[in-house]
Amino acid sequence: MPRIDLNSDLGESFGPWKMGDDARMLAIVSSANIACGFHAGDPAGILSVLREAARREVAVGAHVGYRDLVGFGRRQMDPSSEELVGDTIYQIGALQALARAAGTAVRYVKPHGALYNTMAHDSRQAADVIAAIKAVDPSLVLMCASGAPVVAQARAAGLTVVCEVFADRAYNPDGSLVSRRLEGAVIHDTAKVSARILRLVEEGVIAAIDGTDLRLEAHSICVHGDTPEATSLAQAVREALSHAGVTLKSFVDG
Repeated sequence: MPRIDLNSDLGESFGPWKMGDDARMLAIVSSANIACGFHAGDPAGILSVLREAARREVAVGAHVGYRDLVGFGRRQMDPSSEELVGDTIYQIGALQALARAAGTAVRYVKPHGALYNTMAHDSRQAADVIAAIKAVDPSLVLMCASGAPVVAQARAAGLTVVCEVFADRAYNPDGSLVSRRLEGAVIHDTAKVSARILRLVEEGVIAAIDGTDLRLEAHSICVHGDTPEATSLAQAVREALSHAGVTLKSFVDG
């Protein structure tokens, strides 16, 4: 029976500013990418989300990003290697401590936003994040963009890599994500999202924004937690896969 992971970015609320419905999303997904405080999230809120993830037995990953609260980690940055390695180690370590207090553990790392997109093709920044992960715990899995050069780079460095495809983001014909500045970059229609992910799991392809087909390796499907219809999209994807006989299970569960 085919299986796949369903993940979402959670723990991104900051004090009185609420982002997404983490509790409801944790009832749907099999893995949760938890903010580490640099692009979003405050310690008390992150701890609360981790406790709920532990209660629901949802796998936890460190959602590391640029130090960019104002830009929500979505602004392009060029930190030095020394800064990026240190910042990544710091974020993983902070989440590990909070996870331990919550009764769970960090099992993987997924870079966030601009860092995710940059290191997909920027070998220097990718090497910095890879080095940071290996310095903390080489057994941590790296989740990254399917089809991007970083996949081979991380595997060559000895990391286990999980290839991710986005359910709610449009793709360019070259496999990169359509810029959020452009119309159609984020897909809001639940039926369209469910159909494209079901085809991805069954056929290994997903339609680019121009209608051409992309063949992508997919171990995990992401639904962003900060869109207004996030939980509806995630639930629709889960139901479509379940009805097709696909098992939803985190990649860290063997």
